[in-house]
Amino acid sequence: MSNLLQVQGGQKSFGDRNLFRDASFAVNEGEHIGVIGPNGAGKSTLFKVLIGQESLDVGQITRMSGLRLGYLAQEENWDPHVTVEEYLSQDLLTPIWDLKQLARGMGLSETDFGKPIKNFSGGYRMRVKLLHLLGTQPDLMLLDEPTNYLDLETLLVLENFLIDFKGAFLLISHDREFLRRTTDHILEIEAGELTKFAGNIDDYFEQKTMLAEQLSKRAMSLANKRKEVLDFAAKFGAKATKARQVQSRLKSLDRMEHIEIKPVQVGTRIRLPEPVQTGRSVIRVNDGVLGYPTRTVLNNVAFELKRGDHLGVVGVNGAGKSTLLKSLAGEIPLLKGSREIGLRVEIGYFAQHVAERLNVDSTVAEEMGRYAAVGVSRQEVLDLAGSLLFGGDDVHKKVRVLSGGEKSRVALGQILLRKAACLLLDEPTNHLDFNTVEALTESLKAYEGTVVVISHDRSFMSRIATQILEIR
Repeated sequence: MSNLLQVQGGQKSFGDRNLFRDASFAVNEGEHIGVIGPNGAGKSTLFKVLIGQESLDVGQITRMSGLRLGYLAQEENWDPHVTVEEYLSQDLLTPIWDLKQLARGMGLSETDFGKPIKNFSGGYRMRVKLLHLLGTQPDLMLLDEPTNYLDLETLLVLENFLIDFKGAFLLISHDREFLRRTTDHILEIEAGELTKFAGNIDDYFEQKTMLAEQLSKRAMSLANKRKEVLDFAAKFGAKATKARQVQSRLKSLDRMEHIEIKPVQVGTRIRLPEPVQTGRSVIRVNDGVLGYPTRTVLNNVAFELKRGDHLGVVGVNGAGKSTLLKSLAGEIPLLKGSREIGLRVEIGYFAQHVAERLNVDSTVAEEMGRYAAVGVSRQEVLDLAGSLLFGGDDVHKKVRVLSGGEKSRVALGQILLRKAACLLLDEPTNHLDFNTVEALTESLKAYEGTVVVISHDRSFMSRIATQILEIR
């Protein structure tokens, strides 16, 4: 098995923050590697280092001669006037007609190729980026959260493609089911260290548990041996006949193995505020026509949310899921019909790109508390920030220095501190790490208020939603 890429003794810092140190790992031909770690641990930075956008402070990267790297970034600066075909035609090794055949399986028609990219939703833009990446025929793909904004249908297309992909890839994702199905190795970035595990995400957690147990037992055994030596020295240190034995045993302490037990990542708990008691009817739409002045998206909408409903909204990209939530939230007016809000109903709306609206010059605590409900104390803001993994001095960080996932957590905190009885959440798990997704899942599952959620994450959706609304 050929070695495609190798990192040796890598170190990368930003200011006084050490992302990783003495990092060494290899990517071999055909390996499908999931990359996991907390938000801000350096996953996206590692990808930028591997493709040459960033450089290591210390260490070296060795690449196979002629290695073709393909990189799918979380965000991209699009030229709004470029058409899909013009974008795809750049640096292609695959004929454009072959890409068009693959595009059909992703829901893109022949006429879509002549349209400007700006006309498409986030999910369709992601499909275009994936097509271009595949057209460059990479030996090694670096995929940074490729499932963000994809509908379930396209996610399954991508999933099957990655399962069958003969080349190698590194994949950053928070979606456990997706990682479980597509990867055969896990690269963990945690506390400044990189560790590669064989097997998928389930195997990884099993190995982590086993290693933690083994280290704990070994550390306990060594602690007992140290105690025996120190007890012996305390008991016989004053006796001349035992002096040589005491000194010998004390010297053995210096040679004794030292095991550092890393703190286990604490499973955070997001404390959702108790919802205000509302009337039975929360939101009602009568004879609604939803959309925009130049484009109707949904017709004949008769829709009612009741107190305590947990509704999952599914459908292909472009079907109108986000338009429905924007209309329910009052972000866009109905073209026709009426929208009625129930007694004492406050709406908290988390949009797909809500993190882009944050004030980058504010601190985490300032921005999180900016829209807090009347009476919310600073301590409540700090408590919620802590449950969203902003502990200690992290609350004083400026928003501009945060990662994409960290910004999403700030935006989520803003919504929750409004103490709304009705939460409308459009892809809330995008850019979040494992622990935060798990905590959010458990909190929303137990939430007594009304929840409407759009998500491609199958595990997240199945545990929260008690009803499903499909938009075709």
